[in-house]
Amino acid sequence: MVPTLLGITIMVFAISRIAPGDPLSLTMGPDAQLDAERAADVREAQMKFHGLDKPLHIQYGIWLWRVVRFDFGDSIKHHRPVIELIKERLPITLTLNVMAFVIIYTVSLPLGVFAAMQHKRFFDRASSIFLFMLWSLPVMLVGQMLIGYFCGPAFKSWFPPAGLSSNYADQLPFFPWLRDRMWHLVLPVFCLTYTGFAYLTKQVRAGMLDNLQADYIRTARAKGLSNRVVIFRHAFRNSIIPVITIMATLLPAMLGGSVIIERIFSIPGMGLLAFEAVTTRDYNVVMAVATIGGVLNLIGLLLGDIAYAMADPRISFESTM
Repeated sequence: MVPTLLGITIMVFAISRIAPGDPLSLTMGPDAQLDAERAADVREAQMKFHGLDKPLHIQYGIWLWRVVRFDFGDSIKHHRPVIELIKERLPITLTLNVMAFVIIYTVSLPLGVFAAMQHKRFFDRASSIFLFMLWSLPVMLVGQMLIGYFCGPAFKSWFPPAGLSSNYADQLPFFPWLRDRMWHLVLPVFCLTYTGFAYLTKQVRAGMLDNLQADYIRTARAKGLSNRVVIFRHAFRNSIIPVITIMATLLPAMLGGSVIIERIFSIPGMGLLAFEAVTTRDYNVVMAVATIGGVLNLIGLLLGDIAYAMADPRISFESTM
């Protein structure tokens, strides 16, 4: 995991420096165009302050030494420590994605199992068509349509179009404040979940169909085991490997945020922070987000490997050593 993470940081560092654009030119403001001499002095001072005047390998070494001490440096755009920006944005992204995660798995697991049990019947065919339609709808289009239909006076003004809370929310008691926050999250959470319904349900259904036709299932039924035991203790347990694979990728996705959804609904989460950092060449923020994402990806893969062995005793890592 350590050399992999180092490789990720080196690649992101190199790409961010090679990419066209200059963070100082983008953040110095319109005054830089009025006084060229003053702009050059300010630019040189900023280059020294952020360490951008040093060779690239020295810049990377300085950055790596800071990261070892859990210091991601200062944001060139916001003029604040990057760790403070992450602490502000991370709870927002976690709120959105934890809600979406719970809803997706609560709905998709039983729906996939029931669809497999109703194989080639009306429910199975209808749910497959419906889920395929959901999977085909782009999030950007759905988000804009939801705002147009449910957030404007032309149709229905049921939900707020943007933000996490109303302007007066800070003055409300806890439960009215919580209700206001949940009301703002309805449409963003829906956009985060509907594609997950389609993908995860199809995975569970496919895994269940493969196992329901296996010999050990026929043997379990011949032994007189109840249908509930056959389905959930035998078939579902052996169908959970694809589900674990999907879960292993959810940890970085949850903390990384959704750039499209956060931008459509003006939610200041990690996804929007990463998007702004890339467009303004805010190197320290880009490196921080990429490093955190790399760490979470590696942890997710490690937890997935451990979960494989727990779900299926036939999987042994000692035999591959």
